[in-house]
Amino acid sequence: MSIKGVFPIDKWDFKSESILADLPSDIYELLTAHKSEQVYKRNEVLFREGSYPSGIFYITKGKVKKYKVDNEGKEQIVYLANTGQLIGYHAILSEDRYPDSAAVIEDSTIAFIPKEDFLKTLEHSPVLNNRLLKALSHEFSVLANSLTMFAQKTVRERLALQLIVIREKYKVNYVAGMPVEINISREDLASLVGTARENVVRVLTEFKEDSILETKGRKIIIRDVNKLIKIANLK
Repeated sequence: MSIKGVFPIDKWDFKSESILADLPSDIYELLTAHKSEQVYKRNEVLFREGSYPSGIFYITKGKVKKYKVDNEGKEQIVYLANTGQLIGYHAILSEDRYPDSAAVIEDSTIAFIPKEDFLKTLEHSPVLNNRLLKALSHEFSVLANSLTMFAQKTVRERLALQLIVIREKYKVNYVAGMPVEINISREDLASLVGTARENVVRVLTEFKEDSILETKGRKIIIRDVNKLIKIANLK
């Protein structure tokens, strides 16, 4: 089912697909003049926190996690980016190092656009500037909501919420009434929720017993998103 109207997905899911959509042809050609594409295998790293950016990344196909690593080496995923989204441009705009790391969570095709082409295009395109500003504003709002979620919600509520958001990212060629299949490791899911892997496995088992979802290996098939929305408790 579509969750539009029953769940405020825009508060939790940042989408940057519209940044490059329908750009004037001359601007798009300027931006992609020296673009290159590469296939990355699952868990391969695009960039690491603290390194200097040499360009931006466009997800042609696949999914990428943005994450931070604490002093003990524990990973905290801050966002999952989807096909069609741009990542890595924050550091260039702020003229600083990458504030986080990025790695693919499934085999993905990623396009790389050199920093020089990106900055040159910004100089010639008010449209691209405005879209990036709007995207940054929305992303800040999504991250602020996420911080509030971690502070106020239980593991069960947080997992339900993340499954709803991730479900939207895996709705490819979706047909009404069709269950959505999520392909994500329990480690990455635990990192998104901000808890131990054991807690995620336990709550997933509870959800299975309640006929909310089923699992096949690392795959999670959402059967009843309405029950997840109730559990997420977003009143």
